[in-house]
Formats: sequence, C-alpha cells, structure tokens
Amino acid sequence: MKIIDVEAIWLRVPTFSERCEWGEDAFLVKVHTDTGLTGIGESDSAPAVLKAMVETPSSHSTSRGLREILLGENPLDIDRLWRKMYHESSYMGRRGAAIHAISAIDIALWDIASQHYGVPIHTLLGGKVRDEIAAYGTFIPKDRPAENKKLVEGLLESGFTALKLGGGLFGTDPDHDHEVMRVVRDTAGEDTGLAIDLVYQWKNYRYAKTQCERMGEFNLDWIEEPLPSDDHLGLRRLAENSGTRISGGEGLSTVAEFSEFIRDSRPDIIQPDITRCGGISEIRKIHGIATGFSTELVPHGFSTGILMAATVQFLASIPGGDLIEFSQSTSPLSLELVTNPITLVDGKVPVPDVPGLGVDLDEDLIAKYRVEMSVGSPV
Repeated sequence: MKIIDVEAIWLRVPTFSERCEWGEDAFLVKVHTDTGLTGIGESDSAPAVLKAMVETPSSHSTSRGLREILLGENPLDIDRLWRKMYHESSYMGRRGAAIHAISAIDIALWDIASQHYGVPIHTLLGGKVRDEIAAYGTFIPKDRPAENKKLVEGLLESGFTALKLGGGLFGTDPDHDHEVMRVVRDTAGEDTGLAIDLVYQWKNYRYAKTQCERMGEFNLDWIEEPLPSDDHLGLRRLAENSGTRISGGEGLSTVAEFSEFIRDSRPDIIQPDITRCGGISEIRKIHGIATGFSTELVPHGFSTGILMAATVQFLASIPGGDLIEFSQSTSPLSLELVTNPITLVDGKVPVPDVPGLGVDLDEDLIAKYRVEMSVGSPV
C-alpha cells in the first residue's frame, strides 16, 4: 500500500472580511492510498498556514512540504513517517505550525492503519481500558452575567456533571468574572464540577495569585492557562501557592516542549491537544512523561468531531484517561461536519469499537465552506 496524495482542506464559515471565532474554521487532511483506503485527520490551528505546510514545494532537504515527503510511502509505517516528516521539515520549525500539520497527518495515518487491520485504534494503541469517558462541557460565557443562568441550565439538562467556561470577556475584569461565577455556581449547584479557562489573561504571578484567592469561594476543579505557558516560574509559584489546581499546555507541541513545561512549571494538569501536539503518536509519549511526574493529562478539545473521535480512542487506551472535553461550540463545523458524531450519554461518551476513527464527513458542507487556495501543484 502506498500514499498517492495528501489532500489539505481549509474550511471557513465567515467571509474574510468578518472576524473568525473559535470553531468557525478548520483544517482537515485526507491521506489517500492506492488501495482505496483514505485516512482523515485535522488540526485546530491556522488553516492557511497548515495548508501551505502540506503543499509547499521543497526548498532543500530539511525544508520540504509534507505531501512531497509522504508520496509513495507505506502509510502503515507510522512511527518512521513521523520521524521523516519531523526531520525533513525541520527548517520550518520543530514546534508550532509544522507540528500542527504533522498532527493532522499522523491522525489520518492511524485511521488508515486501523481500517487496514480491521480493529479499533485503541486496540493498536495497546488495548481498551474503559468503555466510556466522563465529559465536561466547555462554553463561552455570556457577557451579561445573568444570561448565563439559562445557558448553564441547558448544559445540566444535557447530562453534564462538570463544566468549564472561558473566552469572551471572561478574565478581563475581576468584578465581572466574579459576577459570572456567582451566577454559574448558584445555577449549577455545589455538586457540579467547575473549572475556568483564562486564556493567559492573568499576566503575572502576583495578580494571578490574588485572583485565584478571590475565586476560591467557587470551589474550582482547576484554573486553566492563567499565565502564558512560557512563564515557567510564575506558573510554578502559582501551582505551589494557589490552593487550586493549575493546568495548561494546550498550545504546546512535542514531547520535548511538554517535558520542559512539566519539569519547570509543575502544573497539576497538562492539556495537550491531539491535533496540535504531534498527533496520536506524540501524545502517547507526552502521557508517559506526565505519568513520570505524577501529572494528570486531560486533553484540550474544542473543534470538530474528528478531534473528538481521535481523543476518545487515545483516552480509551491509557490509565487515567477518564475525563474528556466536550465543546459547546455552535459553529456548523463543530455540529455538522461529522454526520455521526460521538454523543453524550448520561454525562459520558461511549468508546466506539469500530475500525478507524469511525467518522463520516458531510461532503456537501465541506464543499460549501471550502476555501480554494493552492500553494503548489501535487508532486
């Protein structure tokens, strides 16, 4: 079996003159083989940049487009191809966008291998250790605090027993944040798990510590990304002194970067995104490092059903993989791209036992939102 094409797909809901919000664009890959098997992957990153990473003609031996690197290769050689992509694209970066594009392709390769062998991905990863995974619902809070009551009530009715909020105005004004959290906690009740995502809004340790203390009354499960992920000293001091668990790492990639982050920042929880950190292959290594430092791994996931399917397969195969993020994005890409999405059942997601990712894509939706741009013709 050989790879005959790597199709890079850029989807965008708003026009270019309109601002794009979380979940309103997407980058997909389809890895096509000469046997008819096709693997699907995605990356939650900047689609135009990643499309260029795949399609760009080579500049030299370590600055090659990913499609060019993979054409003619056996897609079952997943580890070897990961290393080949990493080496031969290294001049485009050993972190960031280059790894994001590799992540999407790696997921697609696991999809192909699973279909080829006729077993679920979790079987190829060593075996399923759980049949279902508890989910927490992530939502962007309404700007007007009182309006969050109805939003939270709807999430609880859906079966969630844990929630996380972040984005919008949250994190920019402590008094506003406190009002929002009071409405959310009063509506959710004391038995519902709550976490908050600051998206780096608390810019230094002293300010962040003060805000952690103020948020203490809401009994949070964790505080996510309170400081930039490269502020190792600030994060470490916060983890040691906040009284609430500190999490982060959704923007990091590769086991090398996570090793540094865990060693120097000492977060209680790391949150690699399987579509950005290096794919299924690399998140397995990241989990090994986290385990060695007694750090919990709760993957980030706020995109389409492709990301959800890949994350479920990974979590089903590891010890401690008992919590998954469940995006509440209302974008058509989040809701409709996958026509058979993994659904919530009594606050949990079941682990599929079908070969491959098991997702079916709405090709009409892809055609509707596809951005036609080509960096170079196929090699």
